Amino acid sequence: MADASPILFAGDPHRNFAPILRACQALPAGTLILLGDCDCPAPLRSVLAPAIERGWDVRWILGNHDTETEAAYDNLVESDGDLGLRVTSIGGLRVAGLPGVFKPRVWHPHDGAPAFLTRDAFQAALRPHEPWRGGLPLFHRDTIFPEDFDRLAALRCDILVTHEAPSSHPHGFAAIDALAETCGARLIVHGHHHQSYEGRLPNGITVRGLGLSETWLLAFPGTPSPRRP
Repeated sequence: MADASPILFAGDPHRNFAPILRACQALPAGTLILLGDCDCPAPLRSVLAPAIERGWDVRWILGNHDTETEAAYDNLVESDGDLGLRVTSIGGLRVAGLPGVFKPRVWHPHDGAPAFLTRDAFQAALRPHEPWRGGLPLFHRDTIFPEDFDRLAALRCDILVTHEAPSSHPHGFAAIDALAETCGARLIVHGHHHQSYEGRLPNGITVRGLGLSETWLLAFPGTPSPRRP
């Protein structure tokens, strides 16, 4: 069962954290979940200091704009709270994160089979000038690999937090629908497309898309909306 602590989701800030901070100020402290594309101008813990000082626990996933510059990447990933590719218990609910986006050089589900299944395989194929800090290029630190789906498919969650959208959005992916179903998720919350909407997938899973810096408070009491019988 979920407890009474607020769980607040926030759409892509793109450096505009003011609406998110106002929402946190208006609520008792709980957990803030950022859906990617923070593009942090300073370390995240500094940007969100007013909320953190009030007791908010900040969690996040990578978006594609978080790997456009070294500063944006470092300012985010050097902060605690990464939800990516794991399940975290938040307010009595199991929350899993699928960070990043699909990229054609590795895998784009609309275009057929993936070119690489794992990061190790992709890195082995890089040209000498491409590695960054001894690993993947910065541009691909947010890339979704099939191994990410395999990892999450072995877990169980109530909520799947993603940057990419499922098929409820015109630019979404049915592969995410299937992943959420395999994980047992009853709710997907996503960013990336800057569109605020509510939907339901053919498999019965509820979807909430969030706009730029939009905040959405998970309904309480209760747990995420159940699937249709």
